[in-house]
Amino acid sequence: MADEALFLLLHNEMVAGLYRAAEQGEGENGRCTTKLESMGFRVGQGLIERFTKDTARFKDELDIMKFICKDFWTTVFRKQIDNLRTNHQGIYVLQDNKFRLLTQMSAGKQYLEHAPKYLAFTCGLIRGGLSNLGIKSIVTAEVSSMPACK
Repeated sequence: MADEALFLLLHNEMVAGLYRAAEQGEGENGRCTTKLESMGFRVGQGLIERFTKDTARFKDELDIMKFICKDFWTTVFRKQIDNLRTNHQGIYVLQDNKFRLLTQMSAGKQYLEHAPKYLAFTCGLIRGGLSNLGIKSIVTAEVSSMPACK
């Protein structure tokens, strides 16, 4: 439980530090999201290497996505993805109804505009993991009500 609190604090400080630097003129706000996504990408690559070293090869994309939703997500966020949907044409929608990185923020709509910057690292995490498994992807996040995200 202590490692979860440390991860949440580290993540919050990464986001706050990058955006604070941007406000002081050391960078642009758009670049902050890109930096967070890049950090997540590298971490995702490393985690997938570690998690799959003793795993048999995956049969197809759907098996990879199931692994991401069950094992990968559980290891990182201490819970499975709540819902996985696909159109069977390469588009997957992962839904977490109580996303840990957003639960510390208010459930009110006033923080809804700040939610994307707290999801950039996670988008990179997923994209990096998929990249290491041989899937080139575009990962985006959507928040319509806090703390749920897709």
